[in-house]
Amino acid sequence: MQSPEAGTAATPTQIHLALANFADEVVGTLARLLAYVGTLALFAILALAGLGQLPDLRDDGPGEKPGWAVAERSHPAFALNRLDSSEKTASYTILRHPEGGRRDVMRWTGDADKPVAELEIYREGSEFDVTRPATAGLAVQMGLGAETALEQAGLIDTKFGPVALFRPSGTADGTPACLSYLKRNEEPGLQISGFSCQGDTMPARRAAIACTLNRLTQLASGNEPKLAELFAHAELKRRACDSQGSSQGSADWLLGAANAQLRGAL
Repeated sequence: MQSPEAGTAATPTQIHLALANFADEVVGTLARLLAYVGTLALFAILALAGLGQLPDLRDDGPGEKPGWAVAERSHPAFALNRLDSSEKTASYTILRHPEGGRRDVMRWTGDADKPVAELEIYREGSEFDVTRPATAGLAVQMGLGAETALEQAGLIDTKFGPVALFRPSGTADGTPACLSYLKRNEEPGLQISGFSCQGDTMPARRAAIACTLNRLTQLASGNEPKLAELFAHAELKRRACDSQGSSQGSADWLLGAANAQLRGAL
């Protein structure tokens, strides 16, 4: 007979089997742990990739938002009364904004198609930024860099009232630099701006701008009675100008010295 101790003693085969089972359990546990960690890492990578796309999506949003676009089917709403039948017709471009704004741009070119004058009538919509400086964009209209500083160059009197003139800063007195101009109207929201390089002297260029604005007429109000009323009242104040836009025809258009200081809102 075997003793009880001998019956309960583990044989080498049983020990090997127990160790093998333990090793299998450890390997299985490690495998499941690695799979779990790998799954978490995969989810983390996908999450980071998704978050990494968010800035791109935010950047693309404003770019895809519609802005100013050429309105080829729209008809001109303004015109200039011609001084004579030989006067060259300006190019006429209409831009519209989804938020209601409209820009009517007339441009004249000289030799080698170099722009010599521009007139823009901007009917403001919801896109109009009241915090933007009134003179912002005038330098760009003149073909100068957006960072170009402008200085006041006096006022001229037109049928729309006083109009502010500007020129590049540092221009020497008497130098016939191109002049930009700006006239804002609150009600209806309207902005008339542009530039002119016409004329050999500063007085001639000032007079040329005044002549251009006095010749501006409205063809269609676009169901805007206040705009039609504005132009109707302006027509009552319209003055004649000579065919050359010189300074000798209507000297009373000019207000003060060329560098008069402007006061109040533009």
